[in-house]
Amino acid sequence: MTAITAPAPTTATRPGAVRTRLLWTLQILLGLFFVIASGIPKFMGQADAVRVFDAIGFGDWFMYFTGLVEVAGGIGLLIGRLAGAAAAGLSITMLFAAATQAFVLDAPSYAVFPLVLAAVFAWLTWHHRDGLIALRNRLSR
Repeated sequence: MTAITAPAPTTATRPGAVRTRLLWTLQILLGLFFVIASGIPKFMGQADAVRVFDAIGFGDWFMYFTGLVEVAGGIGLLIGRLAGAAAAGLSITMLFAAATQAFVLDAPSYAVFPLVLAAVFAWLTWHHRDGLIALRNRLSR
């Protein structure tokens, strides 16, 4: 006698659904980090931020400008159409932050974190390249 078994139920997931969830989770966490923990303290004139930007030597305007770039990038990470451009901009910003840490502030060990973030943002940019191309085409009309 032969036993007939029903095929095991499968959960159908779209290809890349897990990657998409991972990307959005990462973008939300990084976006909130850049808005709340990095950008806003620069606007509020936090003592550590003031001290670091005084050591850089560009004055308060550069601290506020950097805070604005970080908040805009953090918000951009949370908006689907702008996520690629925000990630690209934050990647460049992190490269400059690493260079500033290493060469201006003479603290190369502190440059590691911005370099890791730059690599993460470059990876996010690559995954959002189709959105970047669409944004470029929309703006070039």
